[in-house]
Amino acid sequence: MTSAESAQPASRRIADALRSAIESGELRAGDKLPSERALAERYGAARNTAREAVRLLAEQGLVIAQHGRGVFVREPRRLFRFGSDRYSLANRATGLTPFRLEAQRQGKVPRIDVPSIAREVPPRDVAERLDVPPNQESVVHRENHYFADDEPVQIVSTYVRWDEAQGTLLMEARSGPNGIYGRLEELGHIMTNIRDEIIARMPTPHEATILGLQSGIPVLEVLHTSLDQDGVPFEVSRYVHRADLTGLKYELPVQ
Repeated sequence: MTSAESAQPASRRIADALRSAIESGELRAGDKLPSERALAERYGAARNTAREAVRLLAEQGLVIAQHGRGVFVREPRRLFRFGSDRYSLANRATGLTPFRLEAQRQGKVPRIDVPSIAREVPPRDVAERLDVPPNQESVVHRENHYFADDEPVQIVSTYVRWDEAQGTLLMEARSGPNGIYGRLEELGHIMTNIRDEIIARMPTPHEATILGLQSGIPVLEVLHTSLDQDGVPFEVSRYVHRADLTGLKYELPVQ
């Protein structure tokens, strides 16, 4: 054992050893981990130290605890990948939303719930990007929850100007052919450019509940702005993706 390894907490050393066994294939997806007692005996540690090591692995998404059965190596899951092509005309020609199309490619059953559509005062960052008053009910906020095979994947909060949305299908859960972008095109906004601002962060308690996140799993937040043929921002969406299920893919020209 090196001096650096000996300086690590015992729980971290046990977690590292188990992670190496998972990465090498010694422990495979679906295999059951030894009990806390067995781990404690194997590594000459206390049971609470072994418990902490297992918790660290769970936070890293490597294992999952099943009540009454034990702790198992987690099955690697294919990521949902989203990028600039999700708004392409070719994808829209399929008649499917980007999420439904990606779910279909993976053989999963998509579901989109729309728990709320309301006129609201916009968050400050949304007001700045949509160029609307930040202290008035100047936007319509559509909140969507996305599921694949009933597993929550992402939360999307979409904002459009109230003066454009009122009285249109943008106020309805079912917004018609081609979704909200079809309705926005009818209002004269043809998407010709996008701006995505991406950060990784820990979820809020509300987000963690909706997404069913275990402790320690972060989210990817994409603040998306759509710009029309005149360079005018006409829609802002905040995507909150489960980082253990989502990857972002962008292919852009170098200018």
